[in-house]
Amino acid sequence: MPRTARPARRSRLLRCLAGLVALAALGGYLAAQYATGTWDPPRCTVRGPDGSGDGARTHEVTLEQAGNAATISAVGTTRGLPERAVTIALATALQESTLRNLPYGDRDSLGLFQQRPSQGWGSERQIMDPVYSAGKFYEELAEVPGYARLPLTVAAQRVQRSAFPLAYARHEPDAALLSAALTGRRPAALDCTPSTAAAAGPGDADRVRAELVRAFGREVLPAARAAGSAAAGAVSVPVPAEAEARAKSGTSVRRGWELAHWAVARADALRIERVSYADRVWDAASGWRTERTKDEEPGTAAVGIRLAQ
Repeated sequence: MPRTARPARRSRLLRCLAGLVALAALGGYLAAQYATGTWDPPRCTVRGPDGSGDGARTHEVTLEQAGNAATISAVGTTRGLPERAVTIALATALQESTLRNLPYGDRDSLGLFQQRPSQGWGSERQIMDPVYSAGKFYEELAEVPGYARLPLTVAAQRVQRSAFPLAYARHEPDAALLSAALTGRRPAALDCTPSTAAAAGPGDADRVRAELVRAFGREVLPAARAAGSAAAGAVSVPVPAEAEARAKSGTSVRRGWELAHWAVARADALRIERVSYADRVWDAASGWRTERTKDEEPGTAAVGIRLAQ
C-alpha cells in the first residue's frame, strides 16, 4: 500500500466522525428545544369534538398538506357539492399522496389523487395542478349514484379503482375533521404556524386575489377591480349577500369561515399575516383570538386578509 493511502484514509475517517458528532449535536439541540417547548415547528392543527362529549380531538398536518386540503375543499364547495363529498376527496388524497402534490407514483400516477395520464385523467401538467385534479375527482364522484350515502371507502373506490380499496376508510376521521373546518362548519377550527424561516419579502395582494379566483371561481371577488384600489397589502373578500342577514345577527356564516380558513391554510405560501372574520382574528404569530373594534361590527359580511409588508 502506498504511504500516502493510510493518512488519506485516516483524514476521511476523521471528517466522517466530525460530521457525525455535528449531526448528533444538532439532533440533541432540536430535541431539547422541542421538549422544552421553545421550538415550535411550522404546522397546522385542526380541532373538533372527539365524539365522547368529554373534549376535543386534533389532527396535525404540514403547511403543504393544509394548503392542498384547502384547495380540495374550495373546489368541491364551489361546485355546490356537500361536505360529505369533500370528506371523501380528502380521505382519498390522504391515502393516495398524504395530501402532497407528488410528481411521481405507481407507473404513471401523479399528483394529489395519483391520477394517470394514460387512463384519461389529463396531461401530466394538468394533473399536477391541484385545482384541476380535484375538479376531475369531483366530476367522477358526482357520477357515482348515491355516493353521499355510501361507505366512504366504497365511494372512493368507485372513482379511484385502487388495488387497495379498503385503505381509504382509515383516513375518514381525519378527513372529516378537516372538512368540517375547511367547509366553514366549525368556526376558528384550523390554526397554522407559518414558517418564518421561509418568509421572503412582502405579500402580493394580486396573487392572493388570483389564487382565490382559481380555487373558488370568479364570483368570489365580484368587486375585484374595486378591491385593487384598497389599501396596499390588504384584501377584503365579501361574504355572499344572502348570508348577510345572518351575519349581522351574530350567527357565524359558514361561507365566511370557509374563506377565512382557506386564508389561514394558505398563509405561509401567500405571506398572509392576519385574517379577520366576525369577531375573531387570526395572527401568524399567535393564532386565533376574539377581538372587537369600535369600527367593526360583529359578524361583518367580509373576510379581511392582511399581508406581510
